[in-house]
Formats: sequence, C-alpha cells, structure tokens
Amino acid sequence: MIADRAERLVKSKIAKENQNMARRKQSTFERLTSGKLNRKQRKELVRRLSSDNPGLEIVNRNVAGIDVGNESHYVAIAPGSDPEPVREFGSWTSELVRMTEWLKSHEVKAVVMQSTGVYWIALYDVLEKAGFNVCLSNARDTKNLPGRKTDVQESQWLLKLHTYGLLRNSFRPAGEIRTVRTIWRLRGRHVREAGRSIQHMQKALTTMNVQLANVISDVSGLTGQAIIRAIVQGERDPYKLAGMRHYTIQASEEEIARSLEGNWQEDVVFELQQAIEAYDFCQKQITDCDRRLQTYLTGLPGRTIAQPGKAGEATPIAAEGKEGRSTRKKKGKPRKNEPKFDLQGELERICGVNLATIDGVDVMTIQTLVAELGVDMTPWRTEDHLVSWLKLAPNRQISGGKVIRQERSKAKNRVADALRMAASTLIRSQSYLGARFRHLRGRLGPARAIKAMAAHLARLIYRMLTRGQAWVDRGAEEYQDRRVQREKQSLERKATALGFRLLPAA
Repeated sequence: MIADRAERLVKSKIAKENQNMARRKQSTFERLTSGKLNRKQRKELVRRLSSDNPGLEIVNRNVAGIDVGNESHYVAIAPGSDPEPVREFGSWTSELVRMTEWLKSHEVKAVVMQSTGVYWIALYDVLEKAGFNVCLSNARDTKNLPGRKTDVQESQWLLKLHTYGLLRNSFRPAGEIRTVRTIWRLRGRHVREAGRSIQHMQKALTTMNVQLANVISDVSGLTGQAIIRAIVQGERDPYKLAGMRHYTIQASEEEIARSLEGNWQEDVVFELQQAIEAYDFCQKQITDCDRRLQTYLTGLPGRTIAQPGKAGEATPIAAEGKEGRSTRKKKGKPRKNEPKFDLQGELERICGVNLATIDGVDVMTIQTLVAELGVDMTPWRTEDHLVSWLKLAPNRQISGGKVIRQERSKAKNRVADALRMAASTLIRSQSYLGARFRHLRGRLGPARAIKAMAAHLARLIYRMLTRGQAWVDRGAEEYQDRRVQREKQSLERKATALGFRLLPAA
C-alpha cells in the first residue's frame, strides 16, 4: 500500500514537470530536435494532405482553374496531364487564344474562374466562343485557401474545388439582355450626373444669394431653367426674370422677384454657365441612350406564357375583392428621367404580362428587372430561390436547431434596390399591398418591412413571369378583414388550449 502511494506521487511529479515543460517556451535546439511541427509546418502539411487525398467524389472531370489578373492569368490543369500543369498567359487577345488552344490540346471541357473586377469579362467571352463550359464563381466562396496565397495556389485551389463540385456558377444573362443592361446602366450613370449638375446650379445660385430653390420646387423644370439661362445670358432685372414663371407655379410673381435679388458675381455666373452646359450634355447623352435602348428592346422577341386555365385567359393571382377593382392602374404623370418612347408597351410585349398592374411597380422598376435578369426565370427553381439570390431573404446561421447569428448581407443588387424603392412607395397606397406593407411596418419597423415587402413583390413578379397570372388588387379593406379573421382564429385557439371559450360581446 505504501509502495502504491509512492508510485502515485512519482507519477504526479513527472506529470507536473511535463506540464511545466509544456508551458515553457522551447529553445531552438529543442524545437529542431523534438520532431514536432510548428504552426506553419502543420498548416503546410494540412494543405498538402488535403490536396493529395481530399477523400471526395469527383464530380467534374477535365477541368481547368484560372486565377484572373490584370496583366496575366494563371491556368492550372490536372497534375500529370502536362509536365508543366500550371502556366501563365498574358491578358491580350492572342495570348487568350493560345490559352484556349493549350486547354483543347489537353481535352479540357470545363473552366472555372473568379469574378475579379472586370478582368474576367474578356476571358469569359473568348472561352465561351471556344466552346468551353465556363463556371464563374463568386470570390467569397473560394477564399478559404489554407497556407500562403499565391497566384499558382489560387488556380490549383479553384481546379480542386470545381473538380469535386464545391463551386456554384454565377448567373449571367443572355447576350441580348446584356446589351440592354449595358445601355440601361450607362443611362442611369448619365441621370445621376445630370442630378449633380442640378445641385451645382443650386450651389452657384445660393452663393449669389439667389433663393430660387425656395420659391419653386424644381429648378430643372420649365420656370427654373428659363430663369437660370436668362441669368447666364445677362438678365439681372428680378421682375423680368420673374415674368418667365409658368402659370402652374404657386408662388406669385412678386415673391419670385424678391428671391431673385442676388449678389451677382462674374466668376460664380461663369460657374453657373458651366453647370448648365454639363446638364445639357448629360441630357443629350440620355437621349442617345434612349434611342439605342429602343432599338435593342425592339429586337427582343415577344413572349407568350402558357396559361393553366382557359386558352387566351390569364389566371388571376388573387380573386377580385368586394369592389371588383380593375387590374389596370391609372397611369400617373411620368417621371422626368423616364424614356420618352413607349417603354411600357415594349416591356409588356417582352414579358408577356403587364407587371405594372402590381401596385408600387412602375415602368422603371420593370425595365431594371428586364435589363438585369431578363424574363426567363428558369435559373431559379422556385420563387424562394429568386428571393435568396436577390439577398432579400434572412441570412440566418443555425446550429443545433437555434439561430446563433443573423448577419446582414453587404452585397449590392440593382433589382433588389429597385424593389425596395417600389415597396417604400406603398406607405400611402389604398390597395391590398399598401395595407400589407403598413401592417408589416408597424410590426417589424420601416427597414425590415421594406425588405419583407420587396421580397413579396419579387415573388409576385416571379409568379406572373412563370405562370402568366394576372395581378388583381383586392383593396385595403379585404386585407384588413382577413387580418381580423386571422387574429380571431388565433385567439380562439389560445382560449381552447387554456380551457376557455370566446363569446361575442353583447
């Protein structure tokens, strides 16, 4: 018994010494002669083992991975198929053609690359024309590269991930839709630049204490532009300037004249002239874009959606309400930045349905949708897939059946922004969607309600484009009646669970 106790004391002492040795920092001699790996060596070993034998099923064969750069691209093919499996090619066209010939000589069928800036676009087009199946991956899905990151390792990492089917292909619309998208985005840039020119005019007028913006709502309108251009041409009499007012202006001529008694400065007037010239140039660019946009939209084919109901009839998404509201919205005053041709008619022909019947969705929202996504919804299997792709679905991290984190996505999506703008306009709408948005706003708050309503609009658009269903507004009263009915049923279930019974008030 004494011997056992002594043995336990010796083992405890040895364990304590080993623990103290582990806490102490090793010397260089001990580290090099112990045979243990440091952190860098362990990472390198994990990377090598993972690369040599990942233990996954091969999904894609004959694959190449490309690390895209500004000056050159690194291309990796399967090890053993070439003495130099990773090669560097220049970014000019002849080098890209040589790259495709090298890939074809090794029977490569699929190519994967990251969407790096705009450098991938030219390479993508060359590979697509050469007949390769190109997978365009989001860089966020491939960032977990172990070890030190180099261009060679990045291309090999892309090759390995795509070989085992671990990458998702990014959505890219058809060629005719991309041309429309290019013009529409360019037009939007010109509209923003024109807005900055208007702000420049207001700044110059305020510098000279010309308070024109305080008496008219829009200095880019007929009255504002007439007065500003007369100022640039040398007119200084406030009453002559005020006489240029349009009859629809609410402010009186005397009030406008008082606001035009400014401190005229020659240098600021020159600045104002430069702002006007910049504004006129932007308007010319917008007009040119409208003509080109009309040409491209006219070239797009019309669309007819097979109806599940009777031939030639559209199955409504929602049945008519008590008042029997029409599916046609009353066309309001067009916005200044809308194209001057019949854009709504062209979009209705291209989509096959009139998406403008949805309350809050105007012609500019529909054009943004068509230019960014097209009208073919087959890339998204369900409406929930489309909402998730638009980043309008909650990004919840679930572990053990519990939500441990709910992150906000930082990705930008032009269609999602347009749908958010459409949802925000429903705050005063006396429609079914307006009542739904106000209910969500009171329950979730403004920001979350706008996101939820934008997701609902995306679902409605998906149903109309895939099923050919028409949207019929049921009115705000219908939504309120249904909400009261749901609340009543909920209270009855709770009362039954507690052993009570609800009775109507006397």
